[in-house]
Amino acid sequence: MKTTNPLSQSHKILVLNTLAFTVCFACWTLNGVLVTFLVDNGIFHWSVVQVGWLLGIPILTGSIMRLPIGILTDKFGGKYVFSLLLLLCSIPLFLLPFADSFFTFAVLSFLFGMVGTSFAVGIGYTSIWYPKEWQGRALGIFGMGNAGAAITTFLAPSLLNHFAVEDPQNGWKILPVIYGIALVIIGIAFLIFAKNKKIENNTKTVSQMLGSLKSARVWRFGAYYFLVFGCFVAYSQWLLPNFMNVYQTSLVMGGLFATMFSLPSGVIRAFGGYLSDKFGARKVMYWVLSSSVVLSALLMIPKMEITTTGPGVLATKKGTITSVSNQNITIGETDFAVAQKEEHISENNIFPTKTSWQQVVVEQNQPVKKKELLAKGITVIKFDANMWVFLVLVILIGISWGIGKAAVYKHIPEYFPTEVGVVGGMVGMIGGLGGFFGPIIFGYLLTATGIWSSSWIFILIFSAVCLIWMHYTITRIMNEKQPVLARVIDRH
Repeated sequence: MKTTNPLSQSHKILVLNTLAFTVCFACWTLNGVLVTFLVDNGIFHWSVVQVGWLLGIPILTGSIMRLPIGILTDKFGGKYVFSLLLLLCSIPLFLLPFADSFFTFAVLSFLFGMVGTSFAVGIGYTSIWYPKEWQGRALGIFGMGNAGAAITTFLAPSLLNHFAVEDPQNGWKILPVIYGIALVIIGIAFLIFAKNKKIENNTKTVSQMLGSLKSARVWRFGAYYFLVFGCFVAYSQWLLPNFMNVYQTSLVMGGLFATMFSLPSGVIRAFGGYLSDKFGARKVMYWVLSSSVVLSALLMIPKMEITTTGPGVLATKKGTITSVSNQNITIGETDFAVAQKEEHISENNIFPTKTSWQQVVVEQNQPVKKKELLAKGITVIKFDANMWVFLVLVILIGISWGIGKAAVYKHIPEYFPTEVGVVGGMVGMIGGLGGFFGPIIFGYLLTATGIWSSSWIFILIFSAVCLIWMHYTITRIMNEKQPVLARVIDRH
């Protein structure tokens, strides 16, 4: 008798889910490229504020609507919710070429931004198909769909330039249609090949399902996800102007560096799921939050040059200055050497460099007392924040956050097995809001401090808060569950 692998159907669903999520994520980040192109080429004359809103509106919709979509997934199953979402979101993309004003563009962006809720559908629909020991890997593989953002970053600018050759004014209109067609194809494939499955005996009302959101654990997971996903989305947009301003890179090179941050972070998520299954999500989160603290502490040191007072030259005896030059001061027959400034200072050093010299402050024939200052010392400490070191650190923190994204979602089926869609939707919503509010927070910090690395100070503080909150919670649970063991630990 022929036996079928129970995981084969699960793997088929996982492939469909991951493919759909990748296309959805590519659509979700479309405005980042499209709106910039339309303004740069003078097709639309939108202000900086209007551009900011058009970039943020899809991210905001895809975030705040994750919770209701997660509830629908738990209630009706992922097949119908996902396919309906894909097909409905294609409509505003087909209508986008007809947008002729900021208002219509904003409304259509709000509607197609619903593709961002695909994460809440996929998390609930994927987890129900897999046993506990497989869920970390499965959710990690599904989460690799984040790499859809890199597809848009790579392909969309080239496609827009290609379409603009034939028709500079209207060529851009083909791109949203292509994205719409992709959603329709995946939506139809979902209806044909996917098999519906939902939580058994799920007779809970919506209010009962929302009851799990009262748990502090949900908000703690949300805080972790605000960091590892929200700040990841925020930096995917923020790193380009950062590189261009601090290191004077070109638009193409800055975009390449930003992609080097976002692409590994999306792909590594599957490995994060594997690590969570093997070692436990809590242990992985300890490593992720600790590395986030260390790396952000290194990244927050700005490119800077500090000028301060250095060691000067003091008179060792009373007398009259007989001669003065830039290199030498003479009192009677005693010479005092004056250190000169180095003309050539090397650039792009990895570590801070120090340069010291002295500047004469006395004149010939001037009487001086013992211990009087003859030449003041000047010291310049320069830190280049070497671009390549900065890039490596940025890639490393992106990889750390990618692993953390999978670890956060490994927790959810363990603690909330019958409310994965609701809790996953809420945690995803908090994370998505991080992607919306992150650049706004970074912008205010940059304006207030005038320092680009001020955003990393925010990351350092937020990472430390998450790490302390997690450690405090785990310690408190251990003390409650094992008071005798806790007392033994305290004594040693």
